[in-house]
Amino acid sequence: MQRAIALVDCNNFYVSCERVFQPKLEGKPVVVLSNNDGCVVSRSQEVKDLGLKMAVPWYQMKDLAKRHGIIAFSSNYSLYADLSNRVMSLLAQFSPNQEVYSIDESFLDLTGIPADHTQYAQQIRETIRRCVGIPVCVGIAPSKTLAKLANHVAKKNARFGSACDFNALNETELNDLLATIAVGEVWGVGRRSVGKLNEMGIQSVLDLKRFSAKRLREKFSVVFERIVAELNGVACLELDDVVSDKQQIICSRSFGALTSLLPDLEQAVIAYASRAAEKLRQQHSLASGIQVYIRTNPHKERAPQYRQAILMPLPEPTDDTRLLCHAALHGLRQIFRAGFAYQKAGVMLTEIIPRSARPRTLFDDVLAQQKSHALMQTLDRINRSMGSGTLKLLGEGTDKTWAMRRENMSKRYTTEWDELMVCPAR
Repeated sequence: MQRAIALVDCNNFYVSCERVFQPKLEGKPVVVLSNNDGCVVSRSQEVKDLGLKMAVPWYQMKDLAKRHGIIAFSSNYSLYADLSNRVMSLLAQFSPNQEVYSIDESFLDLTGIPADHTQYAQQIRETIRRCVGIPVCVGIAPSKTLAKLANHVAKKNARFGSACDFNALNETELNDLLATIAVGEVWGVGRRSVGKLNEMGIQSVLDLKRFSAKRLREKFSVVFERIVAELNGVACLELDDVVSDKQQIICSRSFGALTSLLPDLEQAVIAYASRAAEKLRQQHSLASGIQVYIRTNPHKERAPQYRQAILMPLPEPTDDTRLLCHAALHGLRQIFRAGFAYQKAGVMLTEIIPRSARPRTLFDDVLAQQKSHALMQTLDRINRSMGSGTLKLLGEGTDKTWAMRRENMSKRYTTEWDELMVCPAR
């Protein structure tokens, strides 16, 4: 039985999320910006047609945006995460084996599903569009690397109707397609490798597919040997049913405005440590250390520069937001220096272990651990049901003058009660 791996990819995901609740944006040039409204991180097709590249700083393109009527949005991560979860939950209904690869991509194992896979892909597309409002493309092939390329073809080649099944093509048809795709489009081939491959006469995906895997391994690594095998339909990368737990959890942001005040940094560190603790609990883990760092703006070369970090060990592994924030604040106060304009702060949880592997000692306060666990569960449950940040530590503050700049953020239509869309009755 031939293997059938599908890659479902949301089109221009952040822009598509904005359009779900604002249909008037359909057909108009739209971009979504990174933190602090810095760079372009998502573009509508209309913007791509103007030749605008990813990661272009917003301040450099304001004149262009004015000329072409480009509409810019600040990143609305709450909205994007919620819509992503809805898409992934729907996709799980189409296969018993799913790997969520990123916020807008998911692999599905369609092997053995008794259906025409091209029609099945169109059913997936129609369901996601109808139930969530997000357009997707589907690529199907016998390996994950080929599925990625099939998805690329589905996006770029209109004749496939946004769903391309390499398994439905004969070898000549497939090779003709691969000959038209630049080798840099192959999953796992980085920019640095493209030049070396070109020097070896490998310009297209077909060239790479037909090249000696042994020579590539000698020139690069075993990774390229696997890529060649995958391009020839031999699956070397299995679907991961379970995402492995993170061994480090980092939470940091650049500030919307520079600050020299310790109370501002304390608020930021509490906010970041709280978010990191929430992620820690989501994977049922504990941390034994927390690192705190602060820095000035390295691009302001004439301004006094300072950056420092400190690792704070914890008395025992924990996922308690209060204990993690207490340790983080203690570290921050040790490394803070007055007289500098700080641009960024962050925290990193380290020495992460599963909750089930908590070491036991004779001096454990089991009752205190149980109370802590119950409190954190209640905190998370309320924030899940009532909206992120409904309950938080007082030290996080409310007047966050340092907070990330998001001047053009849309409403959080699905995660905040006071921002739900209102439809007037007539």
